[in-house]
Amino acid sequence: MTEKTLMTAEDVRRALSRIAHEITERNRGAQDLVFVGIRTRGVPLARRLAGAIQSLEGTALPVGVLDISLYRDDVAAQRRAPSIQFTESNISVNDKNIVLVDDVLYTGRTVRAAMDALSDLGRAKSVQLAVLVDRGHREMPIRADYVGKNLPTSHSERIFVRLSEIDGRDEVAIGQLKGSEA
Repeated sequence: MTEKTLMTAEDVRRALSRIAHEITERNRGAQDLVFVGIRTRGVPLARRLAGAIQSLEGTALPVGVLDISLYRDDVAAQRRAPSIQFTESNISVNDKNIVLVDDVLYTGRTVRAAMDALSDLGRAKSVQLAVLVDRGHREMPIRADYVGKNLPTSHSERIFVRLSEIDGRDEVAIGQLKGSEA
């Protein structure tokens, strides 16, 4: 599969900086914000956004890790139980403004599963969605509040988000799926 780079490391950094400013502006600061990254690449993105807002506001923000495997509607239910862990153990979702973070928004099914998981943990004041890439093709009525880049794609294309914490480099690329992969 041949790939084309759509966002360089600098583009990713700029997009996250802009999203951090937008989150701070919309929420009038950092009070009551909790970041929750959807495993896998949503987690480092959530940590980066929380760090950027800490630089802006001087407030350390909790970052949770959300495993939605039990909540997905496209995999067998016998998967491991979902878990949510926060960097600070005394954090709750109750009455907090949750910023749910993922790398790519596609059909909306992952976000729907994440919202189900969050609702089982308590009643948030609000849930906002931040994604690095929105590629379209929604199957659920879900829209991101904060988007790093809108990348219209076809179903035969795949978006690759690579982050230094996991992949050793930051970039977003697109590739064409071959017949059996589509």
